[in-house]
Amino acid sequence: MQIETLISPDVIRVPLRASDRLGAIRELIDLLADQGLVTDASAAFETAWAREQERTTGIGEGLAVPHGRCNCIDRLVLAIGLAGTPIDFQSFDQKPVKLVVLVLSPPDDTASHIQVLGGISRLLSDRLTREAAYASDSAEALAAALQSAS
Repeated sequence: MQIETLISPDVIRVPLRASDRLGAIRELIDLLADQGLVTDASAAFETAWAREQERTTGIGEGLAVPHGRCNCIDRLVLAIGLAGTPIDFQSFDQKPVKLVVLVLSPPDDTASHIQVLGGISRLLSDRLTREAAYASDSAEALAAALQSAS
């Protein structure tokens, strides 16, 4: 699955209004629900939040990738938020998070779920790509930064 096909300004929030990880996850799920990509926002939130409680999805360098699999969607979707104020995700490197990439997939689509998580990790492991993403001032600019790097 090509990550760039999942990225569009419609599923990007710049800046996130949330100031904590619970709020950031909820805000991104609401964004997906507003776009008609999630049929049950409450179930999607419970899925992603339960996964977050097992172990932080703050992977370091200012990035968090909350994720989960639920019956509330019919295909893999993602939403991206650029924090207005860095958020404590209890990341392993103890750095606050600037960019949150939420990934949700149906329970029976494990392969795509793992593929997209790996693709996001590879894409944002590049320092220049991260810096371009962090410097974005709009959803359109963030989409363009990520699509041009993928």
